[in-house]
Amino acid sequence: MKISERDKARSPDVTIWTLKIKLVSSIHAPGPWEATLEIDSSATLEDLHLAIQRAVRFDNDHMYMFYVARTDRSGPRINFDPEDGTLQDTTLAQLFPLPPDRKLFYWFDFGEDWKFSIGRTRAAPHAADKRAKYPRLVDTRGKKLAQYPAWD
Repeated sequence: MKISERDKARSPDVTIWTLKIKLVSSIHAPGPWEATLEIDSSATLEDLHLAIQRAVRFDNDHMYMFYVARTDRSGPRINFDPEDGTLQDTTLAQLFPLPPDRKLFYWFDFGEDWKFSIGRTRAAPHAADKRAKYPRLVDTRGKKLAQYPAWD
């Protein structure tokens, strides 16, 4: 599965979207965690990666990718990774709406397997607040994530 060239060529008006980012799994997950993030619809997947890194307060020191699939473990997938340039070239406006029954996933640190699902909320897109800097973290819930937990 690939995103069509027609979809990549779309140039929608820039608006602010509200995204829900939920931890799906990790060997170090202390429990459920989620965040609400406001981001420009013209942001790239690389921009989203950096925003998630700031939200979880991880060191940006591992490989990562995004993919679209039914579940975090299912195939077929549409992959977006640093090797093929799709992270820098694909905007959120080009991805959403996703195909039916598909979700966007963010996979960070392939050894520790930090996986997050990302979806748009029902909040209506809105114009940017001139006083705000985007992307911006609106809310977090759950236990603080530790990229490198202390081992006893």
